[in-house]
Amino acid sequence: MIRILTVIGARPQFIKASVVSRAIQAADGIEEILLHTGQHFDANMSAVFFDQLGIPQPDVQLDIHGGSHGVMTGRMLAEIEAVILREKPDRVMVYGDTNSTLAGALAAAKLHVPVAHVEAGLRSFNMHMPEEVNRILTDQISDRLFCPTDTAVRNLEAEGFRNKPVQILQVGDVMQDAAMFFVRHAVAPHELPSELLTTEGHGSSPTKREGDPSFVLATLHRAENTDDSERLTAIVNALNAIHRALAPVVLPLHPRTRAAIERTGLILQTHTINPVGYFEMLWLLQHCGLVLTDSGGLQKEAFFFGKPCVTLRDQTEWVELVEAGVNELVGADQARIEQAAASHFGHTVQDHAELYGGGKAAERIVTHLLQRE
Repeated sequence: MIRILTVIGARPQFIKASVVSRAIQAADGIEEILLHTGQHFDANMSAVFFDQLGIPQPDVQLDIHGGSHGVMTGRMLAEIEAVILREKPDRVMVYGDTNSTLAGALAAAKLHVPVAHVEAGLRSFNMHMPEEVNRILTDQISDRLFCPTDTAVRNLEAEGFRNKPVQILQVGDVMQDAAMFFVRHAVAPHELPSELLTTEGHGSSPTKREGDPSFVLATLHRAENTDDSERLTAIVNALNAIHRALAPVVLPLHPRTRAAIERTGLILQTHTINPVGYFEMLWLLQHCGLVLTDSGGLQKEAFFFGKPCVTLRDQTEWVELVEAGVNELVGADQARIEQAAASHFGHTVQDHAELYGGGKAAERIVTHLLQRE
């Protein structure tokens, strides 16, 4: 029996882990120990996802949140190390690029436990992003590198990973698995204004657009935007202008972003709602006409649901979406944000090339995990 210790701690990791955990449960010869670091501790951003996604309650709950990157990562490292020593897993598996990711990988590597990294090889080439530091370091100490795209594979090859004793495996993107599986449970957020609920099709396919209300779905949470008052001001002004002139903007507001906006003295003139669960986000993706975001995951999810995306960053890990013309990078330039939104709103995006694996990533990951060598 192969024992896998899975380390998760943030919302996107809950979603990714849900589909891989389901594939593990369906396989023979493998068991999973689920460790939740507590990095996202708000009930609306943590417990609700376990409930909605049907993930078993974590075997280990560390409840580590708050503090600087160094403080948080250091506390996680010490606690995860103790769990590894107690549980003696054959492998530790980590997801994405959070502090939980790096802490889990580093704790395992120090104890000579092999590490599998889901979403390996992603690069924004912006070392000012803490996520970029986390993902680069995690790749360096992992021996199974589960890449979501051909671009990710090429990034690792350019960094010399073909000359290292590791396996580079293009398995596809588990987020597409999740979107395809959970779309049947999509439900409208209860805070959504009634005028935006004039549509049918709950649980319809990700590409269904008949009768969709005309609104823009926006998210804003990256430190590069929220911690820079000039960038934050430009983005908020753009969102307000789009809301007035193009279409209503629905903005599930991250707590840190809300605090930054209040601190900067800005006023949002959009439909602002509290953070939503995954099923509510799926509904918003189904029924919007455009996604405006600085999130990495939402750029892909927009594509899964046939929606164009305007990304409020200067770089993206998902360069294949930019190359395909379905995602436009605009940074924090107010004029570019407004122009791109007007240009892309209401268009339909097609996935002719199955850029992210077609929904089979979790099965491929488990197949490789069952191989000891």
